Amino acid sequence: MILGIVLHVATTLAVVLLVLLHSGRGGGLSDMFGGGLGASAAGSTVIERNLDRITIVAAVIFGFATLGLALIMDT
Repeated sequence: MILGIVLHVATTLAVVLLVLLHSGRGGGLSDMFGGGLGASAAGSTVIERNLDRITIVAAVIFGFATLGLALIMDT
C-alpha cells in the first residue's frame, strides 16, 4: 500500500514536470537546448519525440497506479 502511494506521488510529479517541459506555441525543450527557429521549421526534433514517448510512459504508469490504488482502497 505504501509502495503504491509512493509510486503514485512519484509518477504524478514526473507527469507534471514532463508536461511543463513540452513546448507551447513556441519554445519549450528544443529552445532550451538551442533548437530555436531552425528546429521549429523542420518539425519535431529527436529530443521532443523522446520527450513525448517518456511522457506517455509516465502517464500510463500514473493511470495504472491510480487504478491500483483505487482497487486497494475499495477493499
